[in-house]
Amino acid sequence: MPMLLIKGSYHILEARPDGDTVNFTPDDPTEWDLVGGFYKVEHNASGRARLRLDAIDALETHYSRTGPEVHQPLAHGHAAQDELLRWLGFTSVTRNAKEKVTAATPATVPGWILTRGAAQDHRCIALAGRGTPPGKSGTEIFVDEALLRTTANHHLLATGLAYPTYYRSLFADLRNELTAAVHQAQAATPAKGLWPDDVTLSGATVTGMSDLTKDTGAVILPKLFRRLVDYLNLGDPDLSGFPAFLDQAQDKFWILSTGQFTTGLDAVVEVMDSKVRMTHASEDLVFED
Repeated sequence: MPMLLIKGSYHILEARPDGDTVNFTPDDPTEWDLVGGFYKVEHNASGRARLRLDAIDALETHYSRTGPEVHQPLAHGHAAQDELLRWLGFTSVTRNAKEKVTAATPATVPGWILTRGAAQDHRCIALAGRGTPPGKSGTEIFVDEALLRTTANHHLLATGLAYPTYYRSLFADLRNELTAAVHQAQAATPAKGLWPDDVTLSGATVTGMSDLTKDTGAVILPKLFRRLVDYLNLGDPDLSGFPAFLDQAQDKFWILSTGQFTTGLDAVVEVMDSKVRMTHASEDLVFED
């Protein structure tokens, strides 16, 4: 799969990185202009931009799209956050109560990314790497399974600290490699990371926001968490209207195991009284970009 290679450095001071988001500054900021796709990468004068790590979704440590800021149970979210920063090369990180980084050692770390575009919110969707870049910055290189295994994206799935969340722009061979890493993390004894606590498929009882946000709350796919939070922010905890709410959002995706293309997460979400679950694992779904 061809992807644009950009060399630069990771920056976390005065930012709120989480398990799948971190700031990055290219050595040559003009290389952001080389990123393809419909949306441009949003960056400041120095070139610093936000990265959204491709194909993974870590538990939310701060989410506020439709209401007050909330988070998923923090243990696994913080574990993903800490592991990402450790893997990138930050040896010491201090945060305040708002999750903002107030001190870090070192202040920045060198690295590189591989990208094919930006999301609708103008974050660069990327594979994140460290050490010596696998090619010349500003050029397209071919990304295979071996190169994918050197990225933070693969590492976080292999350690069980994030859920796989796939979009159509990721080629099938790379998606299959990531899914294999997920299944190995799940099959380990004991299962790694968040998997012993995951109830995405078995079901979570949700009678109010605290069932999703307290320390002992449900550990579920972040995309499902965000949809539930948005629904609850409308003011009624009755989940009987949740499937219709999901249909209105009109997420477009393929179900790999059936070959079906569908619209609306209600096709893969089941609600029984106050219990909600997904009927397909997240690695069985591929969303439109």
